[in-house]
Amino acid sequence: MTKLNVVAVSGSLQAPSKTIALVEEILVVLGEHLPIDAHLIKLNELGPSFAGSLNRAGLPENVERELQRIETADLLVVASPVYRASYTGLFKHLFDFVDQYALVDTPILLAATGGSERHALIIEHQFRPLFSFFQALTLPLGIYAHDSDFTDYRVSSDFLRDRIRKVVDRSLPLITSNIAEKQEIVKTLDGELPSKPEPAAPVAVRLIS
Repeated sequence: MTKLNVVAVSGSLQAPSKTIALVEEILVVLGEHLPIDAHLIKLNELGPSFAGSLNRAGLPENVERELQRIETADLLVVASPVYRASYTGLFKHLFDFVDQYALVDTPILLAATGGSERHALIIEHQFRPLFSFFQALTLPLGIYAHDSDFTDYRVSSDFLRDRIRKVVDRSLPLITSNIAEKQEIVKTLDGELPSKPEPAAPVAVRLIS
């Protein structure tokens, strides 16, 4: 398998950040299982470039480049700290600029960080509906981490590390089958593979009494 184009987005507005640490840990584990070329978009760095933008045509080049990376990714890893029971405003603002159909069938691993376990359902209540709008393939298990899982902005919880490994392990069949299907389609369109034959028409059988 060629290297997968993995793009991660951290919705944290500060650095150092537990959300960034979580995303980096996820990328490390993914890299242990798959050949990946990873790119991390940090909104604490990119945010000032587009916070006041109202349409994509007015975005600076650096933001447009990041949007194109998101739209052409083989796999997305998206994460945000919980803010007012949802993802951060800049996280949503960035995805408001993403083309509505660019993420169709793109595998997306969902992650979030919060102050306690009581915010864990943000992945189901906020992230999945957002990426369902894009018709993306949100992977079955998400990753939620809270403050006690980190020490000095680094993942220090064995439970969280095990959770990350479990999520990646459970996601691998979906990711690899999705990539293989897309590669087969591309090769077919390029003429490298024969197109699949149309199914034969059913034969009518006349019963003789």
